Amino acid sequence: MAPASRARLSVDLDALAHNFHAIAAEAEGAEVAPVLKADGYGLGAGPVARRLRREGARTFFVARLAEGEALRAELGQGEAQIMVLDGFTPGAGERLAASGLTPVLNGVGQVSAAVAFAASARAPLPCALQIDTGMNRQGLTLEQAAALAQAPDRLRGLDIGLVLSHLGSATQPGHPRNAEQLAAFRRVRDLFPEARASLSSSAGAFLGANYRFDMVRPGISLFGGGPEERPDPRLRAVATLAAPILDIRRLAPGDPVGYGVSIRAEHATRVAVVGAGYADGVIRAARRSGKAWAAGAHRRIYIVDMDLTVVEIGDADLHPGDMVELLGPHALLDDLAAAAGSIAHECLVRLSPRAERLYVERALAPI
Repeated sequence: MAPASRARLSVDLDALAHNFHAIAAEAEGAEVAPVLKADGYGLGAGPVARRLRREGARTFFVARLAEGEALRAELGQGEAQIMVLDGFTPGAGERLAASGLTPVLNGVGQVSAAVAFAASARAPLPCALQIDTGMNRQGLTLEQAAALAQAPDRLRGLDIGLVLSHLGSATQPGHPRNAEQLAAFRRVRDLFPEARASLSSSAGAFLGANYRFDMVRPGISLFGGGPEERPDPRLRAVATLAAPILDIRRLAPGDPVGYGVSIRAEHATRVAVVGAGYADGVIRAARRSGKAWAAGAHRRIYIVDMDLTVVEIGDADLHPGDMVELLGPHALLDDLAAAAGSIAHECLVRLSPRAERLYVERALAPI
C-alpha cells in the first residue's frame, strides 16, 4: 500500500460484529436493535447496517425522518424494521408510509396526528410509544400514557408494537434514578400489555436482567464506547483515525507550540507534526492531556489545530510519512473523550469526511 498522503479513517466491521454479539450476550433473551442515528454515529449507516443485518439485527433506530429514508434505501424494502425517534412530525405521514418507516410517537399531538393519518389511509399505522420516565426530554408523561390506555378510541388505527423509554443515568449503575425509572416503566408496560417493551440503550443493556425487557437499543457501545464511559474489555474499537507525520521538529525547554504562548515545551524534546486536526474530527479540547499512539507507545498531544496535531515523540524512531493513531485500538475512544472533557458519542460524530474512509471486513458472517 502506498504511503498515506492524508488522514485515514478505518471502520472495522468485524469489531462491530463482535460488539453486537457481546451486547447480545449481556442482554441475553432481548432483541438487540442498533441505533444508527447521525449516519451510524458518523461511521456510515449503510455499511454498518448491512453488516449488522448479516449478524442478525432486525430492527434499527434513527433520529430523523431523512435518516430513515436513507437507511431504507440502503437496506431495501422489507429487509428490516426502521424506527424514527423524532416520531410523527408535521407532514411526515406520506414519507413514513412510502419508506415503510415506523414512527416513535413522543406526545399527545403526535398520537392525534398519527390517528388522523391512519383514518385517512384506512389502514393500521405501525408505531411505537415513547414514555418519559424521568429524563424530561421526549415522550408522553405517565399521566398522558394512562389516559390514552383508558380511552382506546384515542388510539384507533394505531398498531402499537413497542413501548419504550430511555434511562438518564445508566452510565452510573448505582445511581438511584435507574431504579426509579425502572419502576415507572414497569407501570407503563402494564398499560399496554400487548406491546413489546424497551427501556435500555447501550449502558442500560449492561445493567442486568431487570433492565432488558424485550429489546435493548445500543448505540455507542456498538462502536466501542464503554457502558460506563470508560474503556471496557468486552468491546473492541471500531473506528481508527490515523494520519501521516508531515514534519519532525526539536523543541528547547520553554519553546511555545502553536497559537499563543500558553502551551510550551517542558523540556528538550522532539515533536511530530501530524496531518490531521479538528477539521478531520480530532477534538481540539484533547490538547495537553490527550494521547496518540506511535512507535509502540502512547504519545502526548500538545496541540490540535484545524489541519494539524502536534505530538511529542521524544527519541522514538519516527519519520515523515509514518502513521500516528489518533483514535483506535490503542488511542481508545473513551480515553480521548475523557481528555477532551466530552463523551465518546461526540468524538465519533465529529469525524469528518475529509479523511479517507476504508471499511475493513474479513470474517464475513452467513446471511
